[in-house]
Amino acid sequence: MLFALSLASAFTAVGPALLTMVNLREYRDPPLPDEAARPAVTVIVPARNEAAGIAACVQSLLRSSDVALRVIVVDDASTDATAVIVGEITHADPRVELLAGDPLPVGWNGKQFACWQGAQVSGGAVLCFLDADVRLEPAALARMAALLLHGDGRRGAPAQTGLVSGFPLEQTGTTLEWLLLPLIHFVLLGLLPMSLVRTTTNPGFSAGCGQFLMVERSAYMAVGGHAAIRETMHDGIRLPLLLRKHGFATRLADLTHLASCRMYRSNAGTWNGLAKNATEGLAAPTAIVPMTLILGLGQVLPLPLLVIAITRFVRRRQTGLALTPGDVASVALASAAVALSYLPRVLEAPRFRQRRRSAALHPIGVATLLALQWYAFGRKLLGRPAQWKARTYIAN
Repeated sequence: MLFALSLASAFTAVGPALLTMVNLREYRDPPLPDEAARPAVTVIVPARNEAAGIAACVQSLLRSSDVALRVIVVDDASTDATAVIVGEITHADPRVELLAGDPLPVGWNGKQFACWQGAQVSGGAVLCFLDADVRLEPAALARMAALLLHGDGRRGAPAQTGLVSGFPLEQTGTTLEWLLLPLIHFVLLGLLPMSLVRTTTNPGFSAGCGQFLMVERSAYMAVGGHAAIRETMHDGIRLPLLLRKHGFATRLADLTHLASCRMYRSNAGTWNGLAKNATEGLAAPTAIVPMTLILGLGQVLPLPLLVIAITRFVRRRQTGLALTPGDVASVALASAAVALSYLPRVLEAPRFRQRRRSAALHPIGVATLLALQWYAFGRKLLGRPAQWKARTYIAN
């Protein structure tokens, strides 16, 4: 049994390790912009009770370079000082507008409704939907617009790109933040072939980050925009999927050096935030069992199996029992599985500025992630709603 499990573990760990190495070459920074182009970019920020950070978000946008900028902050029924803070900024800079959102209709997710309202009053060829907890570097919008409108010069990409997205530097503080959030890159680069994201419009290879979604306006409107995914809690998955289903290409770029985000600020917030839309990702009914097998066998079990294999090996030597080929093979296979499981995290930690302790505790992080997925899946089966931003949603 130990030999069989070690073999299965090593075999399962190979795929994510090899794919990560390939994907790290494919997953790149967005291209440098043509400074003379200055595309018109309208940034739409859905904001619900974001008084603590909305000013920093908007001020980072106002430092943007090489774009004709317009910022629309959609106040989604905030009960704090969000609207007051943004209102003060609008008086100082005419590029910023405050839009008071309408009451949330039945069947809509709050964020999607706010984004859709902002899109209705927007102009320009490029729209960027940005979460209020994201901070951009001055070149971020221009570089992502260059990727959207002109590509990055690599061969094989479809001609018409409808959406580009990227994952910011995820700033972490509490235990679950630094344990779980770096796994976003592990799952992305270990399970999704980036070359097929870039070169096809196949919906099966769609991906995005809801913190930063930039779209070509005519493509967005043609597919129905956020109104077509009004019920979702995960536009980072659903909006790229929608565009690909209509034949538009979508692209991903590395925003580690161009954007940052403190997504959550507590252990409870991290757990609830990741669980709220898990059933649209790894915890989807068709995905949760295979993902549990892939991640459990290839990422969680290798280290325990190695400990068991070495312990068994040492005990047999100490008691004078003859070692079997299976004993030696189990140690070798479990060692290979451990090395393969850790390889992606060793490569990703410096690239994406992740904490080394998160990489060191990788098996525990993945086990915790799987527990969270099953928690979300069980909640869905029981019909229990998710709570987010003081609203109740039934898990999709």
